[in-house]
Parts: sequence; C-alpha cells; structure tokens
Amino acid sequence: MNVIPETTPFGAPVLDGLALLADPTRSRLLAILDGIELTVAELCDALALPQSTVSRHLKTLGDAGWVAARRDGASRYYGLTVDRLPDASQRLWELVRADVSESLEAGHDRRRLQPVLDRRRVGSVQFFSTAAGQWDDLRAELFGATSDLRILPALLPPTSVVGDLGCGSGRIAAALAPFVSSVIAVDASSEMLSVARERLTGFSNVHLHEGSLESLPIQTGTLDLALVVHVLHHVPEPALALAEAARVLKPGGRLVVADVLPHARHEYRRTMGHIWLGFDRTAIEEAFADAGLTPGLWHELAIEAGAKGPGLFVATATRPVFPQGGTP
Repeated sequence: MNVIPETTPFGAPVLDGLALLADPTRSRLLAILDGIELTVAELCDALALPQSTVSRHLKTLGDAGWVAARRDGASRYYGLTVDRLPDASQRLWELVRADVSESLEAGHDRRRLQPVLDRRRVGSVQFFSTAAGQWDDLRAELFGATSDLRILPALLPPTSVVGDLGCGSGRIAAALAPFVSSVIAVDASSEMLSVARERLTGFSNVHLHEGSLESLPIQTGTLDLALVVHVLHHVPEPALALAEAARVLKPGGRLVVADVLPHARHEYRRTMGHIWLGFDRTAIEEAFADAGLTPGLWHELAIEAGAKGPGLFVATATRPVFPQGGTP
C-alpha cells in the first residue's frame, strides 16, 4: 500500500517558516538583525523587550536555523543565517521582511537601534581619546612594531618584477615576494646569499644570484622596479652600480636608492666595511643623470628613536620611455 507523506520536501520549509514567522516578535527580531549583528542586551534595548523574551525567541530561531551566534571575547553576537536556508524559506523571508519593515513597530525598533549603535561608536572614540598617546605602543604589543608597514608592498602592481640589488640576508625580498610576480635578488657575498636562501625557503618566485652591483647578472630591460637599499656605500664604483641598475630597468621602470647621508664616522671603514662615508643629493642625482635616468624624489628620513647611526635618505629615478625609433 502506498503511503502519502504528511509533508513534501518542498512544502516543509514554507510551512515551518510560516509557523515560525507567525509570531510578530520573532519577525521583528529577524528584521532588526537584517544586515547587522547584535548582542542580547542590544536586542533588548532595540526591541524594548525583557531579556527572557529575547533569549527565548533567539533559541527558537536558532534551533530552526534562522539565526546563529558568534562569540567575540566575552560577548555573543547574533546574526541572520537566512542565506543558508532552503530557497523556499529565503523567498518567504523576502515577503515577510517587506511587510514587517513597513510596520509601526519596526519603525520604532529602528529608531531605538540608533542610540545602541551610537554607544558602540562612543566606546571606540573614548578608547582612542584616552589611548592616542600610547596607540603605537599598544598596536606594536598586539601585532608587532612593523605590522602596518608590512602591508605597503601591496601598493605595487601584482605583475611587477622587482630587483633587490644587494639583497643581503633577504629581508626585503621576503617582504615583497607575496605581493609581486617575481623578485630577482643579487648579492656579491655567498655567505649572505646562504642566509637569504634559508629565509626565502617557500618563495618560488624569488630568484637568487651571486654577482656584483657593477656587473649585474640580469638581462637588460627586465625589471619594473630596482631597489638599492643600504648597500651603495659598500660598492667600489657607485656610479657604475647605478648605471647597471638603469640598464636592467624596463622603459618607465623605477629605481629606489636608500643610503646614508654624508657623515664623519671614519671608523665605519674599519668596523663595518664602508667604502664611502655617505652621499649627498648632488652626487646621487648627477649619477642618475649620467646613467640616463630622470631624478625624482629626494627625501631625508627622520632618525628613529634609539638609532645610533648617521641619517638616511631615499632617492628615486625613472628610466625614460622613448618614442618608437627614438634614442636615449
């Protein structure tokens, strides 16, 4: 004998939803949670209902899959999960929501919700008004002293090919690799490259090469960006190194040089292998011009607290783009 089921798979969600949403309080609760997460206390304030009533209806809605809780510290935030329900239930909610949102009760709920949200903002503003002077220290304690700076490579086009010229231990290459197409890292020291290779394990888009900056093992016109950071004062022929950096840039490519300003710490030649005691703007920009580059930014960096070395500068230049048939 054939048995006819009491409900069909397609009818059950609609019938269950009708029974659930027939209670106006539950419909109001769903409407106020549409697009925002709220705690039980915030829902009580917005709906002007006691905690016991709100909690009871939240449990009913949660058991049916219409809301879910998310823990954030000591608080639990409730939000809609209608998008996870069957299509029939979602269509039913669209109809009910349109009707509920036009009701007087829902209008009052929305007006009561506004001061609830304002209190959230006041709490945030009060925190920053009292913590502003210690914010850098607090953020460093939570996320690390350079957490905000580590996102800056995301400003580069993801298709960029970057040269880390004089890469040393590979810190810059490691910072850039997740954000660009590839990094070509060059250093004259095999020992430094060993350290860099260990640091860069797992980055398949970083290519390490041993070579001098005055004779780069990179094909002409390869790089979108060339970096020469804290290394030029170690190079016997800085002008030749900058000319080589210009050679390996694509037309329109940029060169960034960061190094020390002129100083009188002659002991660095003995203790740190410095060949040059810094560079001034004239020397750098003349070297750019001799290399066929167009000088750009010159900026002298503020000395960080606790730093014991000489001042630093950043200078940029661009390889010109010449019209087809033109000559540099």
